[in-house]
Order: sequence, then C-alpha cells, then structure tokens
Amino acid sequence: MTATGTVALKALSVVPEGEDEVLVGDPATGTFVTIPAVGGVVIAALQRGASVAEAAAEAEEFAGEPVNVPSFVETLGELGFLADPADESAAPDPVRTAPIQARRWMTSVRPEIVRPFFGRVAWTCYAACLLFSLGVFVFRPNLIPAPATDAFPFADIGLSALAWLPFVWFAAASHEVGHWLGARALGIQTRFGVDRRMIMLVFETDLTQLWTLPRRVRYGPLLAGLAVDSVLLAALLTGRLLIDLGVWRAPELVGSLLAAWAFIKVMQMLWQCLVFLRTDLYAVLVNALGCRNLWRVKSLMLKRAFGRLSAEETAELADASEADLRTGRWFRWVWLAGGAGVAAWFCLLLLPVFAEVLRWAAEGLAEGPLTVGFWYRLLCAGLLLGPETLALVLAVKEHAGRFAARRS
Repeated sequence: MTATGTVALKALSVVPEGEDEVLVGDPATGTFVTIPAVGGVVIAALQRGASVAEAAAEAEEFAGEPVNVPSFVETLGELGFLADPADESAAPDPVRTAPIQARRWMTSVRPEIVRPFFGRVAWTCYAACLLFSLGVFVFRPNLIPAPATDAFPFADIGLSALAWLPFVWFAAASHEVGHWLGARALGIQTRFGVDRRMIMLVFETDLTQLWTLPRRVRYGPLLAGLAVDSVLLAALLTGRLLIDLGVWRAPELVGSLLAAWAFIKVMQMLWQCLVFLRTDLYAVLVNALGCRNLWRVKSLMLKRAFGRLSAEETAELADASEADLRTGRWFRWVWLAGGAGVAAWFCLLLLPVFAEVLRWAAEGLAEGPLTVGFWYRLLCAGLLLGPETLALVLAVKEHAGRFAARRS
C-alpha cells in the first residue's frame, strides 16, 4: 500500500452512533465495530476512490490533527473489511451467532409487500391486542392460565402432550417469522438459528444487519416477534372470553385447547421478559441505551467484583464504552439474580407440566418394553422433553469446548 494508491473496501455500511463515533460493518458477514467518527471520514473517502494520502488529508481536516491512515487501513484488513480481488466470486459466509444456524441470508420477500404490516396503524393494532389480553386477565382472572389444569386438554396425558407440539412449533415459528418480516420491511436480510438459554432450547432470528440502520428504526424488527405473539394471544383469549360469557357455546374440547394454547403463548411471552437471557427485550434495552457490548462488559464487571479480573481483561474493561459501563453497573446484578428468575419461571410454569408427564410416563414404562403402553408413553415423553435434552447436549458441548481451550 502506497500513499498515492487506493484501497479496495468491501461494501461496508457506516452508521452514525452519537456525535463522536460511527458503527462500521460488513452486512454480508454480519461483522460490526464502533470506531471514532474520523474513521468514518476515511472510509467514505476510500469508498469513493480517494488515495490513502487524500483520505489522510480529509481526516486531518476533520480531526484537526494528523491521522495515521495506513495503520487504520491495516486494522480494516484485520477486521476483514478489505476487498480481495482474487476472491470476488466467493460470497463470504456470515459470522455464526448460534450453534445451529442457516449459512445464508434470506431475501425471498420484497420489502414493499410486508411494509404495511409494520406501519403506525399496524403497530397500534398490535399494542391494542396486548392491552386487550392484559385487560382480560385483570377483569377475568379465571382466564389466567393455570399450568396444572390448562396444560392438559385431554384426559389422556400423552394425547395432551402431543396436542402441545403443533402449537408450540407454530407459536415459535410465527414469532421468528415476525422478526424476519419486520426486517424485510426495512430491506435487510436475516437467517434462522437454534441456540439455548441456560437449559432451554430457543429459536432465534439473526438480526445482525439491523446495525446497518439508524438506531431509531431498529425497534420494529426487534419487537415484531412479540407483536405476532400479541395478536395470537388476543385471538385465543377472545375465544375463551366468548365461551366464558356464554356468547359462544363451543364444545368442551375447543375450550380446553384454547386454554392450553393460551397457556403456551403466555409462557413464551413471559420468557421474552427475562432480559438477562438475551431475549428480544434485551436487544431493545441494548439499542435504547446505546450499548455496544453489554454482555461482555457485564461479565468483566462481575469478575472484577469478585476479584477474578486478569490484567488483560482490566485493559479490555477500561476500553469499554461509557454506555456499556453505565448500564453494566446495574445489569450485572440483574443477570446474577437471573437464575432465580429462570427458576421461578420454570417452577411456576413448566415444572407442574413436566412432573405430571414424567409421572404418567413412569407408570407406563413400569409395564415393560413388551407392551404398547411402554412405547406410547416413551414416545410422548420424548417428544415433549426432547428440546430440553438437546439444549442440555449443547450446554455440555459448549462447556467441553471451553475446557479444551483452557487446556490447550
């Protein structure tokens, strides 16, 4: 690289983040970093074909002092932001953000088709659905889901467990599709993945490319999943309310299924409120407070509080943004207490269901493998508990990888 030569950059996005910094990233791989605003000036100059010397002159005029542009270009290369003419035909793989994840971005829906579903009128409707559901619970507390009874719409426990599965998968899929469509309404790409939060298996939509957009417009895709949840819950509660008021004389099984599915949806929405597990509302919190790497800063501040911070980590923490440090001071304790929140969520909502299913399964398994009941109950229990088993496997694999890394 010479002062008179030019530098080929990838199709980088540069988004202002406050007065003194910009967020720079490669949308194709999902890699984003925050740099001083003068770096954005250099990138803009290089993108329009300016030489290194010309970019340095523009940067000096902006900063009021000389800027080491060659060193900055080397940093861009380390980040993978420089174009490689010898490899132009190969599309780079996005950075993996979940253990199980699609390799390519999804772009199959045109933005103009879904944009009306994320306008002001649409969001007003979503908010009205949520308020309606809360109002039903306040004025008709008998319709608040009760795990011990509402989770089993059939007298047969196994059949009830099987009735869960289609709605659980549909509810999870519709939530993630909401994120995907919300992102497409803004013209950005997404991809689906499977991850875990503690011992729970979760599906997630990679919204990394949101960081190519200004902060104020990121909320739509982040909240789109909960918007879909609100509509679905309102529909279920409308059916239950009509039955409770005697307006709709539906068969008893219909009411039982509505109750079971409403319980599932409430359980999933409450999960999103656990911000210490990097849920949707955690992403909203991070965006609203202007944080960049809160999760890492939280971990470093906890290690410092317990006297386990290394010299290298101390330097890393010192370089953290003010927003991360300010938020991390209280968020680290929220995260630390989060285990109790997850335990309460699990014990109040899932444990009664799992305990009943396991009790029922144990009765059938005691009959021995030569009976139909043995295999029927084993199948039902396996289908219901399978996701949590996979989450446990992922957790063991993750911790084993960390242990192996420390040993090497």
